[in-house]
Amino acid sequence: MTVLPSTIGQELRARVRGRVWIDGDAGYDAACRPWNLAIEQRPEAVVEAADAEDVQACVRLARSHGISVAVQPSGHGATGRTAGAILLRTTLLDSIEIDPVGRKARIGAGVRSGALQRAAAAHGLTALPGSSPAVSVTGAALGGGLSWFGRAFGWLADSILALEVVEASGQSHRVTAETDPDLFWALRGGGGDVAVVTAMELRLHPAPMVFGGRQLWPAARARQVADVYRTMTQSAPTSLTLWLELLDFPGADPMVAIDSAFLGDEATARRYMRDTRHLPSPLSDTRAAMSAADLGTITGEPTDPSPGQSRAELLTALDDGALNALIGDPIAPLTVVQIRHLGGALSEPSDSPHGALTEPYAAYMLGVPSTDSAAEAIVRRQAALARALPISGRKPVTFLNASECLGDALPQASLERLRQLKSERDPDRTIQGNFGVLDRPADVRRSG
Repeated sequence: MTVLPSTIGQELRARVRGRVWIDGDAGYDAACRPWNLAIEQRPEAVVEAADAEDVQACVRLARSHGISVAVQPSGHGATGRTAGAILLRTTLLDSIEIDPVGRKARIGAGVRSGALQRAAAAHGLTALPGSSPAVSVTGAALGGGLSWFGRAFGWLADSILALEVVEASGQSHRVTAETDPDLFWALRGGGGDVAVVTAMELRLHPAPMVFGGRQLWPAARARQVADVYRTMTQSAPTSLTLWLELLDFPGADPMVAIDSAFLGDEATARRYMRDTRHLPSPLSDTRAAMSAADLGTITGEPTDPSPGQSRAELLTALDDGALNALIGDPIAPLTVVQIRHLGGALSEPSDSPHGALTEPYAAYMLGVPSTDSAAEAIVRRQAALARALPISGRKPVTFLNASECLGDALPQASLERLRQLKSERDPDRTIQGNFGVLDRPADVRRSG
């Protein structure tokens, strides 16, 4: 059934307590804008849900009209595939309840990583945050979620204890491994295309002491720094995570950095990182004892929306050939090339769609496109670098870009199980994640 935008807007306003926008309304452009400003999306309508009941009403209305609900707390993983859909914002579902004795948290689907970290750190605890405090915890968890502490505790999704969801039928219920094992499995890293999550219960982890920060050198020292980085990662305990950063920001000289986060005291952290003493004095060294609430300051990523063109790969090794590819030529027009040390608990078996992450490193390449030609140059540089690196061909779900699909991230057996569940629970595709489990590469190319 074809529905005029004005009709959708009227029906939504009659059924939900939150705000509703359709094209032509004041505020529509801002409401549908994702965090990545390089992504354009023009949905049929935008709903900012006031509560879980609004989510139910939105899903039921969409199903009755044969259209989809695309869910985005913040839009960090937006792909632009929202044409004809209702874009559902869960930003206002931002409650946080901490159980310090049980070491767990119940959070709404709109809670940002920084907010959860502040609440948990007050009790000497931590969730599993990534590099940005602005990312929604639920969005990251639905894609698996790589964290500073993933080497110690695994994927963020592995810490999920329960989820409160609205299914395509419009019914809501609490999902655990016991009550609905198939859906529980699917939502712990399968991309969120099978149900709308309105709240989650997460296991928290002890973090009475944290030490971390960034050491920064001029790019002329890049090979020396990269060699030391590789040496340290070969013997680092799982409590220590190290990232190598190649940086080329507009108006600044190219630089190289080692970012670090350690679950423990300063003296022990410095002992594990003693190899950096063989390097020339850094331009700056921000490493210090810190609260787990401040992990988002280590990389200093933007917390306001901005454009970006990204590509990620998982590396099977960080050998001399890989370092030569990374260091041999300037990274421009890219602004950041980041190498993350993985392993530890991430490589252990996981009963979730992503499974074990056996690759020891991840590469993340980012450029800021100012024009179409600049965007094309960024994509070419990313492709050339990927060809020169020892990549496995797999990517983390949360690192997928708009030209990719879940088939680029998940094992084939997981994809088939997700597709079967989607066909059973949502045959009309009422629920729409950033990456649909039924999407094929050819479909993605056509939509892009």
